[in-house]
Amino acid sequence: MKDAILVVEDEQDIAELIKVHMQDLNLSVTLCNDGLEGLSLAEQNDFSLLLLDINLPGCSGLDICRKIRETKPEQAILMLTSRTSEVDRIVGLELGADDYMTKPFSIRELQARVHALLRRVHLLKNSRQTEGHETLLQHGNLKIDEKTHQVFLHQQLIDLTSTEFDLLCFMAKNPSQVFSRTQLLDHVWGYQHSGYEHTVNSHINRLRKKLTLESKQDLTNESEKTSKQPASSIIQTVFGVGYKFNPESNAL
Repeated sequence: MKDAILVVEDEQDIAELIKVHMQDLNLSVTLCNDGLEGLSLAEQNDFSLLLLDINLPGCSGLDICRKIRETKPEQAILMLTSRTSEVDRIVGLELGADDYMTKPFSIRELQARVHALLRRVHLLKNSRQTEGHETLLQHGNLKIDEKTHQVFLHQQLIDLTSTEFDLLCFMAKNPSQVFSRTQLLDHVWGYQHSGYEHTVNSHINRLRKKLTLESKQDLTNESEKTSKQPASSIIQTVFGVGYKFNPESNAL
């Protein structure tokens, strides 16, 4: 069965171009040029991947991303934007997009990104169907179940997107090992491309926030705003190098 993807893009020529090249990947493509209609389609159907432009009539791609994340946390989402502002790209990632591409983009790169995201969708489905092997990873009070894609910290369920889960799982399987942003893009997202390090930064920031339980939080709001890092952070920054999972964290 073909993977079904939804492309919400109001520039008809770009939408048709994307459709042609997605069909080259043997994908079933639904096109939509209106934000509200796109949101309705995304909510009512089971698409393997959403490709969302940011500037849309009716409802922005950012709004679609935010609303879909509330009901479908594991939905794969790729943002497409012609904006040059770095802030707009970061906002998309902060709202839960798995990845973004800035127009104009290479069709071959788009195909590679889509292939990588769909590969992870398939791995998730396969992991849930696999029986007979250990799927639980545990560090202290942090439990990661690869089969159910659930994460518990101090017995509290942590609501993660599929990408956040993959990022945490990969790092937790390699405790204390430092990974650069490029290495994380390669291992978790499945590609390396200069200029997309913000993808990693945004996901790390969101993951840290979600792993900081209110009952265990030792950051003030002010320190969060200045991006200060607690000594007990589960995901630690190694300045000038990258990030690592800290198995000795006080938060575990």
